[in-house]
Parts: sequence; structure tokens; C-alpha cells
Amino acid sequence: MAHMTNLLGPQPTHLPEHTAAQAALDAGTDPAAVAAEHPDYSEAWAALAEKALDAGETVAAYAYARTGYHRGLDQLRRAGWKGHGPVPWSHRPNQGFLRSLAVLGKAAGKIGETEEYDRCRTFLSDSDPAAAEATGLK
Repeated sequence: MAHMTNLLGPQPTHLPEHTAAQAALDAGTDPAAVAAEHPDYSEAWAALAEKALDAGETVAAYAYARTGYHRGLDQLRRAGWKGHGPVPWSHRPNQGFLRSLAVLGKAAGKIGETEEYDRCRTFLSDSDPAAAEATGLK
């Protein structure tokens, strides 16, 4: 039987599992410790970024989010992503990248970096509208 292809666009990209890092975060380990142990794990950076943003530490949130975003981009590219196409929110390993992207946009908006805010908002929505809904960056 022939393999069916998506004629409407690229296939969704799914980041790899980071079982040990995810288990550590889920167990309540400080996200800074998880990021130090697993620096390529975007979800730890996203957690740090969200925590900083909630504390009013916008510049720190921006820096943490940018790190998580870039780590995620590297992994997306290694997974075959070509710069566009779905990055499903429903796949837990994608959520760290998507959460980092959302906080990056929110922090950019708070410091008046309008172009970055708009780019992040569009990128998040284009990746998966459910991610924009879940993170509040619509």
C-alpha cells in the first residue's frame, strides 16, 4: 500500500522526548536545576521564563524565553522542520518550544519591541492555534 502524503502542506513536526528532564520537572525539581542539567530542554527554559514574567522580571523572562525558543528551533530543524508548518501543541515535547515562543512575545510586548511581539504571535498561531489559545498569546 502506498504511503499517503499531506498535499495541503508540510507534515506536523514533533520534537523528541526528554524523558529524564520531563520527569524532573513533573516531580517539582527547580526549573533552573533542570535547565542546568538539560540545557537543550525548552520546557525548563519556558518554566523559568514564565516564572520571571509572573514576577515582573521582564528582561530575565525575555532572556530565558529566547534561550528556550532557540533550543527548540535547533531541535525542530533536526526533526525535519523547514521553517514553516504545524508544530502541534498536543505533543508534549513541543510545548516547551511553544511556551518559550509565547513568553518571548509577551516580554517583547512589555519592553516595546512591537515587531518581535507581532512575529512571535503570528509564529505561535501559525504553528498551532491551540498553542496561542493555551498560552494566551493570540
